[in-house]
Amino acid sequence: MQLIRHTSFLLAATIGLSAAIAGTLSTPAHAGEMPATHAAASPAQAGVYRYRLGNFEITALSDGTVPQDADKLLKGVSKAVIDQLLERSFQTNPVEGSINAFLIDTGTRLVLVDAGAGDFFGPGAGGKLVARLKTAGYTPAQIDDVLLTHVHPDHSGGLVHDGQRVFPNALIHVGQPDVDFFLDPAHQHGVKGYGKVYFQDATLSLAPYAKSGQLHPFSGPTRILPGIRAIPAPGHTPGHSFYRVQSQGQSITFIGDMVNVAAVQFPRPDITSVYDKNPARAKAQRVKQDARLTKARELVAGAHLPFPGIGHIRTLDGGYEFVPVVFR
Repeated sequence: MQLIRHTSFLLAATIGLSAAIAGTLSTPAHAGEMPATHAAASPAQAGVYRYRLGNFEITALSDGTVPQDADKLLKGVSKAVIDQLLERSFQTNPVEGSINAFLIDTGTRLVLVDAGAGDFFGPGAGGKLVARLKTAGYTPAQIDDVLLTHVHPDHSGGLVHDGQRVFPNALIHVGQPDVDFFLDPAHQHGVKGYGKVYFQDATLSLAPYAKSGQLHPFSGPTRILPGIRAIPAPGHTPGHSFYRVQSQGQSITFIGDMVNVAAVQFPRPDITSVYDKNPARAKAQRVKQDARLTKARELVAGAHLPFPGIGHIRTLDGGYEFVPVVFR
């Protein structure tokens, strides 16, 4: 997935120049909890991008990318339309899908939004999150909270490795409807439209945290931490949630899988994906949220927007387009 229209250059600049500004980046607030040489020896590079939001520091972390066949992934649209929209964004099928996670350093807590795919997609397809964390100057044991936008394996698979908790000290926050749906013993062999792998992977990811008392489901709009609020946005999954983060009058909304293929679903928000549990509801959610976030000029961060996945949404030709943050 690439940035809509003429944004490929900006993305390339972000990735290509990030190593050059390593010395200008602020030191993580928790750097004192690790050897002083660790953060200094971890320059910014492709896969790590820091962004300031008031008193918070947000670090985009790439878990890697995965090629996807847009013709099989997207629903309610012809191959010709997909090809046309991809060509407009200088892309061809299959599209390369980013898997992004985001670290929020509030100064008192380290909060991770989504955990990547971990080992679940096999070698070369995700699984880079822990290495990116270390590059940014952090270790998994330092993470205080993980906010899951939903319980698909490319968001929750990174919670475990060989059946053990990757984040031993973290509380795992996730919408209660996803816990009810994916961990239901009656669903472990699959339900209509959803194969058993979704449920078995979810159980593997969440069970160790449930056993240790670290799984903290929420219901409805919920204040997770000071400055961080969960906003239910069901459709993609029953418990799919946004997280709105505010500091010093600035805000950003983490939109999870509101969009899977930016080049297609921003100009055509009516197009759904095979991963949507409730396609009609997912479509309605995307139409509603695109309009709301555009009107509010709200900064957004997406799990599958081209890395670093942070920017704004604006109207274009009856649809929308994604505008990435200006590199700084």
